Amino acid sequence: MTETRALVERLPNDIGGVKSAPIQQVEHELLPWEKRCHALADVLDFHKIINTEEKRRGVEALGAEMVNALSYYERWIVAFANILFQRRVLTPTEVARKMDEVAARSDDISQAAKA
Repeated sequence: MTETRALVERLPNDIGGVKSAPIQQVEHELLPWEKRCHALADVLDFHKIINTEEKRRGVEALGAEMVNALSYYERWIVAFANILFQRRVLTPTEVARKMDEVAARSDDISQAAKA
């Protein structure tokens, strides 16, 4: 298979038959935000907003560069956001506003802890 053909035919997670180092399985505790991300995926699926197949396609649509640069749950978050933006369930402005609110709460908590 030529390099160009491989780029066209293989999705970013399609690594079957590609030479690589052995997979190192590492058990680790999920961080709180990763647990919330997983819960969000369950809620989106339960309410028939985004199902598992749509999430997978959303991650694949990120392209190889982003898939390789982002962590597992970071890919999920970006895929969810893109799908929700496309469906006009959320807007980037709404997400940015909420992120600012969360950051402000975090700053308030940090300041209170120092006092």
